Amino acid sequence: MAMKIRLARGGSKKRPFYRIVAADSRMPRDGRFIEKLGTYNPLLPKDSEERVKMDMERVQYWLGQGATPTDRVSRMLEAAGVLDKKERNNPNKAKPGKKAQDRAEEKAAKAAEANEAPAEEPAEEAAAEE
Repeated sequence: MAMKIRLARGGSKKRPFYRIVAADSRMPRDGRFIEKLGTYNPLLPKDSEERVKMDMERVQYWLGQGATPTDRVSRMLEAAGVLDKKERNNPNKAKPGKKAQDRAEEKAAKAAEANEAPAEEPAEEAAAEE
């Protein structure tokens, strides 16, 4: 049985609350799970103690049994010091979209024109003053 440590969503509309659970990977996200390992409340401030609560003994047990944490849960476990930090790099995700790139190019072109124009004006003004 392929086990996962993942988040199961609860809470009402626009008020998310998650249980950290050990579940069979074939079960639905909010469906049947084997054991509740903790809670995650994203509405609380990041420095709050109540934001993420986990039973570390049981998490260690399930990791020892071969359960794989999802990306979000693995980040929580890394922050808690249970897992080693993974190298994450998605350079395509950080790139702006095509329209944003076009706007940036236009803005750079206008800035280049504006930088050239004021450099010529003071020389003309100085000549006009004499």
